[in-house]
Amino acid sequence: MASSQTATLTAVRKANKVATKTAKSEKSAKLRSRGMELLMEYKQDRTSVRLRNELVRLNAGLVRKIAHRVSHQCAEPYEDLEQIGYIGLIRSIERFDPGQGCAFSSFAVPYIRGEMLHFLRDRGTTVKIPRRWQDLQKAGQKCQAELIRQYGRQPTDIEMAEAVDVSVQEWRQVKMANKNRMPLSLDATVSHQIDSSITLGDTLPDLHYIVLQGLEEDRQQIQRAMNQLEEKTRSAIDYVFFKGMSRKEVAERIGVSPMTVTRRIQRGVEQMVAYLQPQQSLQADQQ
Repeated sequence: MASSQTATLTAVRKANKVATKTAKSEKSAKLRSRGMELLMEYKQDRTSVRLRNELVRLNAGLVRKIAHRVSHQCAEPYEDLEQIGYIGLIRSIERFDPGQGCAFSSFAVPYIRGEMLHFLRDRGTTVKIPRRWQDLQKAGQKCQAELIRQYGRQPTDIEMAEAVDVSVQEWRQVKMANKNRMPLSLDATVSHQIDSSITLGDTLPDLHYIVLQGLEEDRQQIQRAMNQLEEKTRSAIDYVFFKGMSRKEVAERIGVSPMTVTRRIQRGVEQMVAYLQPQQSLQADQQ
C-alpha cells in the first residue's frame, strides 16, 4: 500500500513538472511571437515610441540576465550595468530586420553586452587594482560617510581600517592605489605664473634635447682644442676623423708622407687632450 502511494505521488510530481514546463514553453513561444509581431510593426513605423517601449519591456529580462552575469566579472553595481544594457537593447531594436530570419535575442545580446563592456572600458583605470582592494574602497566610502556623521570630522586611517576590518597598512595601500589609478596628464597645471601657467610636461626634462645639448657642447670644446693646433696637424685630424679619409689620401692632400700624417695625428691628439683636461677640471669645480 505504502509503495503504491509513493509511486502515485512520484507520478503526480512528474506530471506537474511536465505541465509546468509545457506552460512555460507555451508562454515563451507566445512572447516570442508577440515580440516578432511588434518588431515587424516597428520596422514599418520607426517613429513609434510606444512600440519601442513595449519591445523594451518584453526583452527586459534579457538585459537583466546579461547584467547579472557581467556584474560578477567586475566591480560595477548591477543597477548601473542594467541601465547601460537598456541602451544596447534600444539600439538592437532600432537595427533589427525581421526579414533576415534571425532570432531577436541572438541579435540583441552582442549590442547589450557590448554597451556594458564599453561602459566598463570607459570607467576602467590604466592601473589595474586588485578586486579585493576595489571592494574595500567601496566599503570604505560607505564607512567614511557614517564616521563623518558620527564624529563630525574626517576619520583617521586607524578608524577607517577598523571600520573595514583590515590592517592600517593595507588600508593605506588601498587609498594609494585608488589615488594613483589614473595617470596624470602632462598638460596638468602644476603652478601659475603672472602671465602663464606651468604644466607637468614643462617640468620634465627632454632627454633627447639633453643628449643633443651635450653633443653640441662636446663639439664646441673639440673645435676650440683643434683651433690651437698647427694648420697641417688640424687638417690631418679633420680629414681622418671627420671626413673618413685614409692616411695615404691625407698625405697626398697636404703634401707629406703617410708616416708624417700618423705622427701629426698622434701629436695633435695629445695636444688636444692636454688642452681639454684643464677645461674639464674647471667645469667640475664649478659644478
